[in-house]
Amino acid sequence: MSGTILGQLHGGPLDTQTIPLEAESLADIEDELVLPWEAGQLVYRRSGEPEHTGEHDGPTTVPYRYDAESSSNPIPED
Repeated sequence: MSGTILGQLHGGPLDTQTIPLEAESLADIEDELVLPWEAGQLVYRRSGEPEHTGEHDGPTTVPYRYDAESSSNPIPED
């Protein structure tokens, strides 16, 4: 595993975005990400196992899936 751990976001307003995680090891990875979004917050939950955990296969990525029920004001109202 290389030194960088990234979260790969699926679904919701941040679909396909990749963000750095504040984790120094796989044991430190959170199961839930709460991200600020305009007047509310977006919630993404871990949805799989880490990928690219080898020493020479790039940054480790962890998949997260959007949780619309736990998010608040994800899209501004008209």
